[in-house]
Order: sequence, then structure tokens, then C-alpha cells
Amino acid sequence: MAEVTYEHVTKRFAEDAPLAVDDFDLKVADQEFLVLVGPSGCGKSTTLRLLAGLEEITEGNIYIEDRLVNDVQAKDRDIAMVFQSYALYPHMSVFDNMAFGLTLRKIPKDEIRQRVNEAAEILGIAELLKRKPRALSGGQRQRVALGRAIVRKPSVFLFDEPLSNLDAKLRVQTRAEIIKLHQSLGTTFVYVTHDQTEAMTMATRIVVMDRGRIQQVGSPQELYERPQNMFVAGFIGSPAMNFFDVVVEGDGDDLQLRAVEGFAVPVPPEKRAELATYKRRKVVMGIRPENIHDNDFQPPNIRASLVDAQVDVTEMMGNEVNVYLLVGGHAFLARVDSRTTARPGQNIRAAFDIDRLHLFDPDTEQMIGLPAEVRASAPPAESS
Repeated sequence: MAEVTYEHVTKRFAEDAPLAVDDFDLKVADQEFLVLVGPSGCGKSTTLRLLAGLEEITEGNIYIEDRLVNDVQAKDRDIAMVFQSYALYPHMSVFDNMAFGLTLRKIPKDEIRQRVNEAAEILGIAELLKRKPRALSGGQRQRVALGRAIVRKPSVFLFDEPLSNLDAKLRVQTRAEIIKLHQSLGTTFVYVTHDQTEAMTMATRIVVMDRGRIQQVGSPQELYERPQNMFVAGFIGSPAMNFFDVVVEGDGDDLQLRAVEGFAVPVPPEKRAELATYKRRKVVMGIRPENIHDNDFQPPNIRASLVDAQVDVTEMMGNEVNVYLLVGGHAFLARVDSRTTARPGQNIRAAFDIDRLHLFDPDTEQMIGLPAEVRASAPPAESS
């Protein structure tokens, strides 16, 4: 068990190359399940490999507990890493694959057998110990790779997209197994994924990264409900948040957000103060698909603003329907009750839950209403 500290860590692979990791500053608590998430090329795997000792730090420091590990070799950092590739030795049995690292460390045979058997029981692969990797399914091979890490009893477990090679059903199953594994081992986990669903379901805290920089750190619920900028708002949540360019109009109780497409949405009373300096200015309004309803089947006790829209495409998902809508040529998505009668080509009244609106400054792309100390620490907007 260990606390991990990144202290203003930067990584550049070449003198004229952009920063792969830019001033990464974060403390990972003992026994925490921290997930690094972001699009391909955002620096999340490099951040993990810096902790593992597989890449050299350009600037900054990394500590495991109180030990500075910048110049400590990977094998001496007391970490275990699980990769996207299973990297099993094909000529060895499952037992020997799991025991290999312990054998190299000259651990007594009786202790090796005990550790391997314990890990195999935890992972449900005790009956597979005599098999070779070619006789295993993808999910079983991934469990063996997990077992190989568990037997080392490290201070920190590192996972680099370990579920990417599994099919959808196995990913869900193995995801649950890793969550249970964290609960039973009580060890610090640092996990990298590009899949925000994995991040939301597994993490104690999530670090959202883009272009090598931290965009926001928080619990899954915090990132979902209060994204600090448009990048986080659009990345966290599936399907992604809808965005509309709007102008703040009116005064007092009649403050409205008028979209360039022509419709208007009233501003909830609790958000009026936030928009005091934005009157007659453009802002970006965000709303998640699950907060847009078919007016005929909207949930009770919501404050709804109705928007007339045309149905473009519908997707039946079983317990709900994804409805792709058009208003003034602008496309957006609603997740509505499965009883909807909406069909392509028809017009419907979409009910926007105004208590679930997110408002962003179009220049900084930061959420309007952020506390001053959060605004000061937020990364600047970058042109795409």
C-alpha cells in the first residue's frame, strides 16, 4: 500500500516536439482507485509509464510513499503493471507464467505455490493452472496477466488499457472483477483508459487529460454534474453533451437564453447571478441527451422548456430511445422514454430540463460560475 505523488512532472520526447505530459501535479491517496482518461495521444499512458519507470522524466519528481523514484529502476519501484497485451509466455503453463517473476526473485517454492494458488482462487482460474495460454480465451488470458501482477504483492498496481482486447461482454465482466480485486486487496490502483464508461464505473477519482494537461480531477459524479470546461463536458457522459450557441437576453425574472436557431430557454433563478456580466453576450449552453425528453412522456417534477424540433433518426435501445433531432439545421440528441411515438420526419416537442443546463464562456470554454480559485488553476483554452 502506498501514496503516489506527481510533482510538476513534464515529459518531452524530443527537443522540438510538443510536451507529451505538461506540468502534471497530483497526489494519489493510499488505496485509491485513480483512473486517467482522455482521447488517444492525450498523455495518459505516458503519465503511467513515467510512474512505472519505463520512461524518463524531463522535469519534476515522482514519489512512491516518501521515496523519490526518478532514478530508481522499474524493477525496484515495488509496482506491478498490467498491459493491454497479455504478454504471456506461450510455452509455459498458467502456473509458470504467474510464478515467473517470483522465481526470478528467488522466492521459496512453497511461498510461490501459495501466492499463485491464492491469486488463482481470487480470479477464478484455479482449474486452469496446468493449461498453456493457447488453450485459454481472451478473458482467461487477461485474468492470468492480472494474477501475475497480484502474486508480486506490490505497493501500487498500474493498468494500461487492460480491457481493450476483450469483447463487450467480457469487458463488462472483467471490469467488475477488477473493482472487486481492488476492494479485496486494498492497494493503490492507477488505471489508464480511453473509455469514459470504464472510468465512470471503476474510479474513486478520475483525471481527465487532453494534450498532456490535466483538465479536471474529481469523483465520477463531480465530473458528470459539474464539468469545469467544455472538453470535460463533452468527454464525460455517453452519449456526449449537446452544445448550443446562445445569447443572454432580458432582465430580472425574464432572463432568457436565445439560440441562434431561434428558440429560447428561460434561465433558472439560481443561475441568473452567474450570467449578470453576460447580458447581450454569447455563451455556450450545454445539456445532456438524458435531460431532453419527449414532452408527451417527460418525468414528473422537472422544470421544462419546450422546443419544437424535427425527428431525423431514432435508435431503439430497449429501455429508452435515442432520438436525433434537428432545429434550425442544428443537430442534437435526446434520450427519451421508450414509449415515445417519435418517427423520422415527424415534428415533436422536446422538453429541456432547465435545471440541468450547463453554461460555458465561449472564449475560455470554462464553466460560467466557477469559483475564482478553480478558474485560476484551470488550463487555458487552446485553439483546435
